[in-house]
Amino acid sequence: QVQLVESGGGLVQAGGSLRLSCAASGRIFNIDAMGWYRQAPGKQRELVARITSTGEMYYADSVKGRFTISRDNAKNTVYLQMNTQKPEDTAVYYCNAVVQISRWAPRSAYWGSGTQVTVSS
Repeated sequence: QVQLVESGGGLVQAGGSLRLSCAASGRIFNIDAMGWYRQAPGKQRELVARITSTGEMYYADSVKGRFTISRDNAKNTVYLQMNTQKPEDTAVYYCNAVVQISRWAPRSAYWGSGTQVTVSS
């Protein structure tokens, strides 16, 4: 009912930048928080950044000052600008959104399929 499609991943050298995008589509009444998670090989998935519908933002300590999350509510899209990237940023990045599909429906979390980000040293 709700699809999240990520784009913008790829290979970048250390110190470089990438911008991820995630567009939500389908049966959407309201989107609360949207965010980005990442999972490196052999590690648990971790929250990278999150933004609420009112613009409140949260960042993991490891990315503060380097990554910026933003969203376009009219387009149901969330972005992650990643600057000054480090090899330890290498991971699969997943988009997440908390969505209501109707006024009376409960909020549910949806996930994208992930996009690979590789930072070479």
